[in-house]
Formats: sequence, structure tokens, C-alpha cells
Amino acid sequence: MYHSKKVVVVLPAYNAVQTLKQTLAEIPMELVDELILCDDASRDGTFELARSLGIHHCIRHAENKGYGGNQKTLYDKALEIGADIVIMLHPDYQYTPKLIPSMVNIIGEELYPVVLGSRILGKGALVGGMPRYKYLFNRMLTLVENWLVNYKLSEYHTGYRAFSREVLEHIDYRSNSDDFVFDNEMLSQIIYRGYAIAEISCPTRYFPEASSINFRRSVRYGLGVLRVGMMHFLQRKGLARFRMYR
Repeated sequence: MYHSKKVVVVLPAYNAVQTLKQTLAEIPMELVDELILCDDASRDGTFELARSLGIHHCIRHAENKGYGGNQKTLYDKALEIGADIVIMLHPDYQYTPKLIPSMVNIIGEELYPVVLGSRILGKGALVGGMPRYKYLFNRMLTLVENWLVNYKLSEYHTGYRAFSREVLEHIDYRSNSDDFVFDNEMLSQIIYRGYAIAEISCPTRYFPEASSINFRRSVRYGLGVLRVGMMHFLQRKGLARFRMYR
């Protein structure tokens, strides 16, 4: 608990058997009340390992539902068990769990209802091994998005996020894509609803076992991001109406 607020870490897992134990070892369980892991039909024994490591709330998709579909299951479960602060942490050890106390503090003290762990603040991305084409891709997309949604973030593409319960209850994340663009759609909804977003600098690690999408999927994701940005622009200008912003 943090000031009587229940803290829940959700772990969207896919073939994470090589990094799950290392990730869990750094989670500050003196602060975190519950862990929820959703295994998106992994082929490497991730679910069995998670159970053996003592994660009480383990969910397994019989069929792969995608990164966005995985998060929908996790947020639904977090709300079901009474979470007040929800941190989404990838179990591939690409993001350090050591920032969880800072993220919890920001939300728990009601400074901001959303916190992002930004790889772009400082020099963490390139130092951590982010491929240069991904770094440039990230910077260009973020520049366009900031203009389209009328906001200012250092990046929209981090997978390290924390939310207050209110935010999850008041945005329609269930209507979003089941693919990687889910993350971008969620931030667009949050900004449209008027919630303020904090960013903290986050070191990141790129190594063979860490999950990453290839160039082709990156291009597909980028086109999806531009689509979301344009939808947001049209919605806020009153030129169109989209279900995701209801």
C-alpha cells in the first residue's frame, strides 16, 4: 500500500522465460501489493515459470491476442482486484523495475495520474543500445504526434507506464487495437480526456533476450501511430468523431 492505495504491477508476457526471474527480483515487493502476469500463448514455459515463482494472479491466453490484447486482460484484472495504482512493466528486463517507487510516489501523492518511463530524456536510449534507426523513428514520430495532439512528451512509445485507477476507469481502452499501436491509442485517449502526464528518465537495455519488433513491424506501427495522431487532431478540432474518445 501507498497511503492506503493498492499498488499492482501488471506484466504482459510473451516468451519471457529467460528474463522473468531477473525482472521479478528487482520489483520492490515491500511497496507492491499484487503482481498480475498474462502469458499471451507463449511457447517457452513462461506461464509455468511464473506460477513456480509465486505470482498469484497468472493468466494464460489460449491463443495469442497481441500486445494490446494482453494489456486489456491485465487492466481488467487489476481493476477487478481493486488496484488504485497500476504499473505496466515488461518482463523482458528491458526497463528497470527500480523506478517503480518513483512512479508510485508521483501518482500516490496525486501529483500526476499518469507516469511514463521515458528512454529519450537524457541519453538512456542510445547508451542502452537502442538501434539508431529506431531512435530516429521515435524522434520523428514524437515530433509529429506532439503537433497533432497538441501536447508535449519526449516520447510516446515507451512500454513503461503507470496509471491511477481513475484513468483506467475513464478511458475506453477496451476499444483499442490488440496490436502494438494500443499504447499510442491509450495515450491519445488520456490526453484527449485532459489528464496530465509526468515523465521520468528511464535507462533501458537492448539485448538478444529483450523483446523487440523488427523493421517491418516498426513501419506498420509507425503508420498506425500517424493514423491515431490524425484521428486525435480531427476529433479535437470537431471535424470528426471516433468511438475511442467517447
